[in-house]
Amino acid sequence: MKTLKIIKIGGNIIDNKKTLSDFLIKFSKLDDPKLLVHGGGKLATKLANQMGVEVKMTSGRRITDTDTLDITTMVYAGKINKNIVAQLQANNCNAVGFSGADGNTIVSVKRPVKDVDFGFVGDVIKVNTQVLQLLVNNNISPVFCALTHDKNGQLFNTNADTIASELAIGFAKDYEVELYYCFDKNGVLQDVVDDDSVILNINTTTYKELIEQGTIADGMLPKLNNCFHALENNVSKVCVGKQDMLFQSDSKFTTIEK
Repeated sequence: MKTLKIIKIGGNIIDNKKTLSDFLIKFSKLDDPKLLVHGGGKLATKLANQMGVEVKMTSGRRITDTDTLDITTMVYAGKINKNIVAQLQANNCNAVGFSGADGNTIVSVKRPVKDVDFGFVGDVIKVNTQVLQLLVNNNISPVFCALTHDKNGQLFNTNADTIASELAIGFAKDYEVELYYCFDKNGVLQDVVDDDSVILNINTTTYKELIEQGTIADGMLPKLNNCFHALENNVSKVCVGKQDMLFQSDSKFTTIEK
C-alpha cells in the first residue's frame, strides 16, 4: 500500500508567520501523499476577547456556546484554513480546505453532558474517506480545520488531535498511514523544563508507568490517548515532536508504539 502522511500542527506553528511559512514550504516538498490538520485555539481566544465574548475553559478545554462556535468557525474554517491553502498553492502544492462537513467527511455527535456541558463540542462517530481519496490519489492535499458536523445542519468544535487520529484510522485500511503530531516540544519529555530529555519510545507498558510517575500529565494525556487509539486501529506509525522530525534525519522526537 502507498504511504500517507497525516500531520497535525498547533499554535506553535500557526501563530508565528515565519514558522508557518517555513513549515509549509517544507510540507509542500514531501513526496508522499499528505494531509494536514490544524488547530487555532489561541487565535480564536484572541478574537473572542476583541469581540467581548467571554472565553470559558475547564481543565484546558474550551466550552463552545453559540457565539464561540461562530468565532471558531470564522477562525478555523476561514482565516487560518484559507491562509494555509493559499500558501500551499504559492508553493506549488495543490490543496483544498476542509471542515468535517465538507464532503460529509467527519460526522460527530454532541458531547454528552456529564460533569460539564461543553456546548457545541463534537465527538467523532464516523469518518468518510471517499472524497478525500479522490484528492489524495490526484496529488491534492486536504487541509482540515477543527470542525465537524452531525449531518443535521449543526457544526461542532472538535479537538484537532482527535480529528487527526480519526482521519488516520479512516485511511488505514487503504494506506500505510504515518501520523505526526507537531507541537512546541522536541517530543514527550522526561523533564518538562529540559527540552533535550526526550523519551524516544513509549509503548503501552511504559505509558502506564509514566502516568503513575506523574511524568505524563495534563494536556499530554489526551494527545497520547489519541496516539494509542490510532495504533490500536491499524495506523502504522505515530510520532510526537517538533516539525523538524519530518524533515531532519537527526532530529529528536518520540515514537509511540503498541
